[in-house]
Amino acid sequence: MAVKYQILCVKKSDRFNPHERITHVGGRNAGGASWLITQQDAIQGIENGKWQFYVIRGYDSVDVVVATSRYGYKYLKTVADGEQPNNLLSLPECR
Repeated sequence: MAVKYQILCVKKSDRFNPHERITHVGGRNAGGASWLITQQDAIQGIENGKWQFYVIRGYDSVDVVVATSRYGYKYLKTVADGEQPNNLLSLPECR
C-alpha cells in the first residue's frame, strides 16, 4: 500500500517550460522531519505504487499525478490542473 505525503514546497530550474521547471518536491513526514526528493524519484515512487502525493488548495486535498507532455516528458501535476502544473508551481521554494 502506498504511503501518502503532502507536498509543501518545490525546487525549480530556470527553464521556462512548466513541464521542466520542477526539479524537486518536499514536505514533512509524520514525525515532522523534512524530506526532499527529485521529481524523477517522485514519479518513480508513484508509478511503482510506493508513494502518493497531494497538495492542499484552500480547504481541499488535491492529488498529485504523473502526466506526460505531448513530447513524451513525464512530470508531476495535480488532478485539478490542466496541462500545466500550476498548483505545484505556486508552492513556495524548498530551502
